[in-house]
Amino acid sequence: MTDYGLPILATLALWWGSTGAIFYVDNLRARTFPYTMAGATVLVAFALWGLAATADDTRPSAAYGAFSYGLICWGWQIVSFYTGFVTGPRRDVCPPDLRGLSRFVAAVRTSLYHEMFALVGAVILLAITHGRANQLGFWTYVTLWWMHESAKLNVYFGVPNLGEEMLPQHLRYLASYMTRRPMNMFFPISVTVSTVVTAGFVVHAIGATSHFSAIGYTMLGTLMALAVAEHWFLVVPLNANALWGPISRRGETELSALLEGEFAALESFVESAAPPSGQDNWSAPLPALCDARHLAHVLELVAAGAFGEVDGVKGAMRTKANWIAFEINGRRARMAPFAPQRLQEPLIVATGRRFDRQRLMAALESCAA
Repeated sequence: MTDYGLPILATLALWWGSTGAIFYVDNLRARTFPYTMAGATVLVAFALWGLAATADDTRPSAAYGAFSYGLICWGWQIVSFYTGFVTGPRRDVCPPDLRGLSRFVAAVRTSLYHEMFALVGAVILLAITHGRANQLGFWTYVTLWWMHESAKLNVYFGVPNLGEEMLPQHLRYLASYMTRRPMNMFFPISVTVSTVVTAGFVVHAIGATSHFSAIGYTMLGTLMALAVAEHWFLVVPLNANALWGPISRRGETELSALLEGEFAALESFVESAAPPSGQDNWSAPLPALCDARHLAHVLELVAAGAFGEVDGVKGAMRTKANWIAFEINGRRARMAPFAPQRLQEPLIVATGRRFDRQRLMAALESCAA
């Protein structure tokens, strides 16, 4: 029990608790992010010290400690990405006309700095533990890294369950780089590799000659089993994100209420207020179902001035998968999946000077799915 049962329970508890905590802090208001990163950095400094201190320790307690330290180090990488501190040079929606290698390069650029920091982290952990008796922290980090990269590639190539609703508001543009389809060629490869590695860890755990080895391999095997389960949740008709439902619903409810309040206020203004001289205030319904990538392209054209001087746009559309809110503020377009509470019909509200309503409406109608 102590060699297998407790490590399995500890792994599940630490994985679920840390993932839930990261979802929570990444969905707080942006003004809290500097404090979150400061706290995470203090924790990772402690974890690096702990890895160095336990590198030659093979007691069972050192196995639990090293696993936790590796988890903290990877957690810093995830927190830095989802708070927006370490992402990439590209921070906008994917242009709908991008295909093939160009689209893949654009997707990589959304998280390029994160990938570089993840590699640096692995090198640091390897330098601390290389040739030492306790390398569990390093292998924990590598296992979590593989889980993350494999899942990212699968949602890029295409799976039914993208989980885009779990993205924090400031990273909702990443949903435009995801693809919803029944299956992709990489999925069976990633699942097979993860399953084989899981089986290898299980065999090593069963054949371990020390409590430390049994605990370490059991914890790594449990992590890899979670990776396999996460991969299958990408394609089976189940909502694995319900595990963190209260956290995701809180963020979606706040965003939904904010957006719908803004839409209602803008519609009321358009209907009842006389616009200033030379100012156009306009609202219109959208097609019942839209293609998100086509609309993203139209929004980029609007922001670039292709339809005249548009000062701002807010709206909500419905795709086959979900509702998406969109806005143009200045010259920047943004799209964000959300769950409406009161909004019934897709709509757009625009303000500006001398913009071509007819051409804009025709472009929006061409977005119909």
